[in-house]
Amino acid sequence: MKRKNTLFFLLSMTIGLNSFAQKTIEIATKNNVLILETDRDNTLLSAYLGKKLDNAGEYPSIQTLDKYKPGSDDLLNKREAYIASGSLNLLEPALTVTHADGNKSTVLTFSDVKTEQLDQNRKLTSVILKDLKYNFQVTLKYLAYFNENVIEQWAEIEHKEKGTVVLNKYASANLTLSGKKFFLKNQYSGATREMRSEEQQLLHGIKTIDSKLGTRTNLLHSSSFMISIDQPATEDMGEVIAGSLAWTGNFKLDFETFDEYYLRVTAGINNFSSNYTLKAGENFITPRFIYTYSSAGKGLASRNLHDWARNYQILDGKGERSTILNNWETTYFDFNDEKLNELTKDTKKLGVDVFLLDDGWFGNKYPRNGSTSGLGDWQYNKQKLKNGISSLGKEATANGVKFGIWIEPEMVNPKSELYENHPDWIIRQPERKEYYMRNQLVLDLTNPKVQDFIYKTVDDIFKEVPEVAFIKWDCNSLIYNANSPTLKNQDHFYLEYIKGLNSVLDRIRKKYPKTPMMLCAGGGSRVDYAALQYFTEFWPSDNTNPYDRIFIQWEYSYYFPSIAVDNHITDMGKQPIKFKTDVAMMGKLGYDVRVNELSKNDLLFSQNAVKTYNSFKDIIWHGQQYRLQDPYENKIASIAYVNEAKDQAIVFNYHVATLFTNGVILPIKLKGLDPAKKYKIEEINLYPGTKSPIDSTKVYSGDFLMKVGFNPEANAYRTSVVLKIQTI
Repeated sequence: MKRKNTLFFLLSMTIGLNSFAQKTIEIATKNNVLILETDRDNTLLSAYLGKKLDNAGEYPSIQTLDKYKPGSDDLLNKREAYIASGSLNLLEPALTVTHADGNKSTVLTFSDVKTEQLDQNRKLTSVILKDLKYNFQVTLKYLAYFNENVIEQWAEIEHKEKGTVVLNKYASANLTLSGKKFFLKNQYSGATREMRSEEQQLLHGIKTIDSKLGTRTNLLHSSSFMISIDQPATEDMGEVIAGSLAWTGNFKLDFETFDEYYLRVTAGINNFSSNYTLKAGENFITPRFIYTYSSAGKGLASRNLHDWARNYQILDGKGERSTILNNWETTYFDFNDEKLNELTKDTKKLGVDVFLLDDGWFGNKYPRNGSTSGLGDWQYNKQKLKNGISSLGKEATANGVKFGIWIEPEMVNPKSELYENHPDWIIRQPERKEYYMRNQLVLDLTNPKVQDFIYKTVDDIFKEVPEVAFIKWDCNSLIYNANSPTLKNQDHFYLEYIKGLNSVLDRIRKKYPKTPMMLCAGGGSRVDYAALQYFTEFWPSDNTNPYDRIFIQWEYSYYFPSIAVDNHITDMGKQPIKFKTDVAMMGKLGYDVRVNELSKNDLLFSQNAVKTYNSFKDIIWHGQQYRLQDPYENKIASIAYVNEAKDQAIVFNYHVATLFTNGVILPIKLKGLDPAKKYKIEEINLYPGTKSPIDSTKVYSGDFLMKVGFNPEANAYRTSVVLKIQTI
């Protein structure tokens, strides 16, 4: 009898075990892997994110190490891959839904998985989750970039319920990380003080970073971040996840620790004032959340993102860029044909590629002679430009340079013909006082007529000036009193605005696919990878003081490659022009200077600097970046760019100590070189009449330079030093 009971028990156990088949889903890149698994309830779990195992057959064993046991005390330990609210989950959800019958409970279970090899480097995994009670479906998309070790993740939501469904929250991704401690590196900002860095341990509760600003969405907080696991990572050591949300509108990033050893990252559109009514059969697609894992510190995570961005996301990321002379700080609003024609000659004299005409060239009934009028009236000012902007383009061509122009097409001044003629095109609350930021309001891009107007504004510039070779697209106001005069459902406003903006940019890029465009928003307040699929570059900050810019550009470098970062030499700051130029070279070089007022030596230096920059810019734009010494903890900040063949490198060194000191400055250890190769080091970009103390005849092994280092001899007297390292 006892033997029969034992056999019955074993048979029952076998039937029970076979009643559910654990599904293991592997989303792999060259070095890393994300493992998703189903449990006994057919719930999809995040099992592992980290380095690939040598034996892929061991991935199913990960779940057996999880001590989750169904029961009221352990439900928080269920690490769902995309968490819905209203049932057993009591933590911050990725998805909150009000179903057609009013029920707010959603339970997602695994249904199917499909894979598609898009090319040799990219593989798309689609995981279908369904609510068995409702005809409701979420498809999780994972696009893995093999060589770049980057994953894009997003969700597609649809239903066939009888009636409409309201999406109350609809994040792009949940990411569950395991570890003993978690440290968040993020950046906060303000006008002219962008990308201030902070790093903190994530303790109990939720840390939320978000934006409700509508347009300049990164003005207060960046939508990119890094998470270190167990301890704060350094440049070259520690586990790091770097993430960035590709969305140009309001965003929300939630970081929630739970059950002692887990962190849940939820990233997506900010659902603030944005319930979305989803019709049956309609497919709601969230923006993409981009992330990478590094087991070798923050530097590798940055290089992963840079490689991915150049290869796949930034417009013409593997191409060239134009150097620029901008007239803004030379003339501001005070110019005419004669002044501008002289500036095109100065552009040629300086040796840069493009003369960029900034704000103030438009408006007639309300001339744009200051920031209070004319915005929205995109006809050239006949008093300033008697021959029109077309003649400026021809003049630039005649002088052997290209012509670029500034626009701010999403905005309007109350003192403008556009405001008078189309009051229904403007975002504002009815019967409430208008609030102006920088004397302007935002046009209603949810309105197709406004979209057509903005597209026509850009198209007309190209028609009038076929030679136009660069566009600076500005965006200086936030959205206050958010309301569309024509949109039927105001809950859709913030989403429809971005959809309208992207629609305009899609149309522009379809007709003008290659013209470089700079993304500007009162500084770097609108920087994300969704926008950078339309723009070749962005303006990091209106603060062009080179000392401050070292820190600003340093922080942007964690997420964005140098080819996308515009750096201009201006009159801001009391540093010598060499220091300003050396700092600006750490990206895409430009000028906002009065060329005709430069001293003889400053002009000669600048002309030579442009030639020097042109000789190595390809390494800056397309090489691998290595942050060698950070400006926060060292007297000398140092950053290097190494080409693919590892036979050339450019190293920028800046003296950033605020107190005068004669203390010892140690050699700086280089990175990214070939240890077996032999290198010579030469100081370049010298100011006329100066001599370098660097011995350019001496030979070093890459091994020596990376283990022992090299002293650039930067100090309070030599405040910036640029080194060229090349093999012999």
